[in-house]
Amino acid sequence: MQLSKKQLRALQLKELDILKYFRDFCDSHNLTYYLCGGCLIGALRYGGFIPWDDDADVFMPRADYEIFIKEYLKENPSERFVLLNETDETFTRNCFATLVDTSATLIKNYQKDLNIPHGIAFDIFPIDPRPSKKALKYLQFFWCIIYSLFRAQTVPEKHGGIMAFGSKILFSIFRSFKTRKKIWKFAEKKMTKYSIDECDYICELCAGPRIMKNEYPKELFESTTEVEFEGEKFKAMVGYKEYLAIAFGDDYMTPPPKEEQIIAHDLAYIDLSKNAKV
Repeated sequence: MQLSKKQLRALQLKELDILKYFRDFCDSHNLTYYLCGGCLIGALRYGGFIPWDDDADVFMPRADYEIFIKEYLKENPSERFVLLNETDETFTRNCFATLVDTSATLIKNYQKDLNIPHGIAFDIFPIDPRPSKKALKYLQFFWCIIYSLFRAQTVPEKHGGIMAFGSKILFSIFRSFKTRKKIWKFAEKKMTKYSIDECDYICELCAGPRIMKNEYPKELFESTTEVEFEGEKFKAMVGYKEYLAIAFGDDYMTPPPKEEQIIAHDLAYIDLSKNAKV
């Protein structure tokens, strides 16, 4: 569905509310996060959201990410901002945690049949060390694919026919949610077992197959700096320019052609004035 400029801006301001709330929670718990992706590009290029962007994303080091999930679920500090992560009771088809603003309704097509709070989702991506040895890199990538497949429990249609075919076979063999959960939990342990001290690079394991292969020198994430985003200060990795050049190319500050300046997500329904129980 298409959004008007007014709707898109209202959606961005809702995302900003989540981002500020997340920042304050992390600061109060001494947890590290970094603006990333289009959110970070927007901060540098526009001082805020990319005009056609409809969401905000952050990275967290794996240890901080796991503490965040544990502490947030334990404290349950807000009725408005609800944390969703895969459990026996919750299934989102995401490979990462999301903080959802339930004051509004936003339904994405890939989630429209799910019984979850269909609010505005803020994605939290863990980042992990990547082993230096080539064989271990391939092994980590293998476990990433297994993790992503069985956590999302969705046939990947955009990554080639062979992967889709293999996924259908695996799903036909392992049918129960509990079995699939055991598999992705095992794969998660395997892919995240490496220590930062023995690795030279950081990677995004909870992303698509192409992005999983990106490698960022770990020194880019050794400390944080502040960037301005929509009149607020947020943290970014100290080597944010190098990170963006690796992830998006050296011309990341150049806007794409007009025809590519479109909303990335496939939305089924949106109502920014209230939450609709779906």
